[in-house]
Amino acid sequence: MIQLSDHFTYKKLLKFTLPSIAMMIFTSIYGVVDGFFVSNFAGDIPFKAVNLIMPFLMILGTVGFMFGSGGTAIVANTLGEGKLETANRYFSLFTYVTFILGVVFAVLGIVFIRPIAKLLGAEGKILENCVLYGRIILAALPFLVLQYLFQSFFVAAEKPRLGLLVIIAAGVTNMVLDAVLVILLPVEYKLTGAAIATAASQCVGGLIPIFYFFRKNGSILRLGKTNFEGKAILKACTNGSSEFMSNVAMSIVGMLYNLQLLEYAGENGVAAYGVMMYVSMIFSAAFIGYSIGTAPVIGYHNGAGNHAELKGILKKSCGILLVGGLLMFGAAELLAIPLAKLFVNYDNDLVKMTVHGFRIFSVAFPFIGFVIFSSGFFTALNDGLTSALISFLRTLVFQVTAVIALPLLWKPSVDGIWASVVVAEMAAVLLSAFFIFIKRKKNISVKQTNVRKTLAF
Repeated sequence: MIQLSDHFTYKKLLKFTLPSIAMMIFTSIYGVVDGFFVSNFAGDIPFKAVNLIMPFLMILGTVGFMFGSGGTAIVANTLGEGKLETANRYFSLFTYVTFILGVVFAVLGIVFIRPIAKLLGAEGKILENCVLYGRIILAALPFLVLQYLFQSFFVAAEKPRLGLLVIIAAGVTNMVLDAVLVILLPVEYKLTGAAIATAASQCVGGLIPIFYFFRKNGSILRLGKTNFEGKAILKACTNGSSEFMSNVAMSIVGMLYNLQLLEYAGENGVAAYGVMMYVSMIFSAAFIGYSIGTAPVIGYHNGAGNHAELKGILKKSCGILLVGGLLMFGAAELLAIPLAKLFVNYDNDLVKMTVHGFRIFSVAFPFIGFVIFSSGFFTALNDGLTSALISFLRTLVFQVTAVIALPLLWKPSVDGIWASVVVAEMAAVLLSAFFIFIKRKKNISVKQTNVRKTLAF
């Protein structure tokens, strides 16, 4: 069994991160399956409604990513210092706080879903479908945030394969219920069936880890008694602020994309963008999974002061991500037509728009992986400020600026919208490389929980 304290070669690094990569890809796939069933069996109006309300639902779920990534950095560093009891106390604290916040956000979301959907441009039947779908999904939000949380902590517990099995169980639940409820129910209930299928899968993904970690288990982590420690919670929020900001910002940017597409391409533009997001989620999920898989390793060796190992992991990761990004770009170009037809084959004009847009959009894939990893790298080092700055500039500055400005400068304007993500990711790569270079040169000290180490890789 590979342990966090091991020396990581290319082979060992890929072997250790593969379950996390598979876990995130499978998570994305069962989300894509949901979109497939809604689009092909419920119709175009429910599909557009799901695409309009989904960014808001994802914003509420980001608290799980924040405590998962930020909390894992603290727990992994504490494990590296040899403090197992303290690490478990932190793990329990972050789990309980995440669940409570999930309940609060679920209640608020259910209450305000209608005015928010209107704000996003929904009206008529699309508005009613947004409210229906959103309220059912929000009922399971506390378990969704736990699922996101445990995706990171399974790796820190040295049980990445178990985390993958949990996600497979959740995904199979969603797919089976989609096939049963969406296909068999009358047309007016198909969207309800899709929402129930997704909510049920989120409950599975959140509840199984709770039962596992509350019992005696074979991992190094276990849920139990804890104390309220405001400083630890604040540190986890600071560490995970980049992931929180990145997910929130991407959802906001998604809303902005929809508004721009409604103006320049109409409702078909929203549907085409929805297909691209479903497909790009799978591609990006591989990078996110790699970042999740390496984060506890980076955190552990940072806590143990093994700076030579940190340098090796950074160099190896850059090579792995470059090769992966180029392969994904090639796959996207080759599979653009069949992927578009998988979702919107009922409309030839929509297929053509989706294929054309996706081939422009896919140029960003060689850059996305490095940016995602760079942000996660600094989070794992407990340098939440740098990580948050990369995420903030990448999304709320580069992407927002690009999606607003390029349609005015690019003809046809809709191509400027598709290209905006490419321009933003290229700028983010330069920014990430700059921060890594500066940190290496200046050997900036990083404050950690209960310890101060020097970042000298």
